[in-house]
Amino acid sequence: MQPSSLLVEDRDDGVRVLTLSNPARRNALDDSQVARLDEALASAPGKVRAVLIRGAGGTFCSGYDLNLLAAPTEDRLPDDALMACFSRLESLPLPSVALVQGWAFGAGFDLAAACDFRVGAEDVIFSMPPARLGIVYSPDGLTRAARLVGVARAKNLFLTARRLDGEEALAWGLLDECLPAADAETRALELCRTLAAQAPLAVAGMKETFRLLTRAALSDAERAHLREVRARAFASEDAREGRAAFLEKRTPRFRGQ
Repeated sequence: MQPSSLLVEDRDDGVRVLTLSNPARRNALDDSQVARLDEALASAPGKVRAVLIRGAGGTFCSGYDLNLLAAPTEDRLPDDALMACFSRLESLPLPSVALVQGWAFGAGFDLAAACDFRVGAEDVIFSMPPARLGIVYSPDGLTRAARLVGVARAKNLFLTARRLDGEEALAWGLLDECLPAADAETRALELCRTLAAQAPLAVAGMKETFRLLTRAALSDAERAHLREVRARAFASEDAREGRAAFLEKRTPRFRGQ
């Protein structure tokens, strides 16, 4: 089985291209890949002015490896490193573009949402399945989705685990553009080059302003409470059943415990 990897290409036009590659799992993210992605975002040299994130083989990202969503420890939730990586991406001074093709499920959905822009191929399918897995998604991820599509539509996505095709994703505002697969890559690179040509300090300053204007205003106590809620869900029997049902391709039998 081919191991997961992250391919990093720094182009002459100032664009850093990050390609997720985990062919055996449709580019699902594992801990080592998350660490490499986080490092690639943190260590971009000064000549890099924009970041493009894509998946290898015509699929963006099928989510976070389900085998890693085990019960939390006393001081750590299973997706802490993943959420920290997405927060780094969201607050990155450099503009970012997601080229979204094929599946964008779970963490793949959130990875695209954490980018500044999303260019999609017509074959894209978005889905947010935490309710089918028995887990409570991160408040930061829920906030990102609500900012893009509105609270009512975000509830529709997260609480029903429905799938959204490219046409619907464009109409809902989840995608900025939706094009044939052959054109989507060209357009995503073109957008990155346009972003890379702008004044870096102006771009970084306006990105930071937008981030502060739209961030969730949760108190420390509220965040601590939500973390406890998420920890209980991760450790529940329903979460174990949700993971097993997904891997066994059957309907889960939840008991509310």
